[in-house]
Amino acid sequence: MAFLTCRFFSRALNSNASIHVIVPTPQSNEAEENGAVYASSGTFPVVYLLHGLHGDCNSWMRLSRIEHYVQTRRCAAVMASGGNAFYQDMYRGPAYATFFTRELPALVCGLFPVSSRREDTFIAGLSMGGYGAWHLALAAPDVFSAAASMSGALDIAALCTPDGKRAADSVIHWDAVFQNPDALAGSDSDLFAQYARCARQGLAPRLFQTCGTEDFLYEMNLSARDRMLALGADLTYTEGPGEHTWDYWDLHIQEALDWMLGGRTAGTAAAK
Repeated sequence: MAFLTCRFFSRALNSNASIHVIVPTPQSNEAEENGAVYASSGTFPVVYLLHGLHGDCNSWMRLSRIEHYVQTRRCAAVMASGGNAFYQDMYRGPAYATFFTRELPALVCGLFPVSSRREDTFIAGLSMGGYGAWHLALAAPDVFSAAASMSGALDIAALCTPDGKRAADSVIHWDAVFQNPDALAGSDSDLFAQYARCARQGLAPRLFQTCGTEDFLYEMNLSARDRMLALGADLTYTEGPGEHTWDYWDLHIQEALDWMLGGRTAGTAAAK
């Protein structure tokens, strides 16, 4: 595979940004035989991978085998940093949602051999990034056809209650991220309100969700699953033994990739 790092000035973030991109190539033994190390017969489907709290654009590369997984599935992967801002257009800070939904896909499609078609464009993340994957896909359903959440912090209104905020206050500046952190239910940051709006427009993305049964966010994930199904979401849900760790995410990103890529021409995914 080809692993590339791109640095550029982002207007949405008003700062320089770095991204990592993995583009599949022929396996090394094939390249030796035919010399087509970088040849591509067309454009690849692409998945945008989001990190969790404290993470950055390097997290997936350092802590998972994502290079191998996308190489064997013949898709591209893009990784960028989203701070500790839950992938929002911050009230006082960078416009991360605009960056991930508009600026970054335009840049990636312009520079790399990836498809710009909605049905070939996916997003996935873990923990804070699990929320972010659903949030960004629901904010830009014209861009992303499917979104996968692993151990996602999916109920932003519950997280922003006094009890929910206490544990994360040291790293998340809630008043800088949200104009009114105490009124997120029903807002453009509330996944359930977002999904209802997308459904009314007839452009809701497919959703994938997985969480370890020993994860501290397990009960939140069960509640989010039930609320999304009640809204009629096209949701695939899985769970298994595991905690809030990369051991779980490295295993289940493979499942998420197969679900995303397999659903490009398949029928409706079913909750299970």
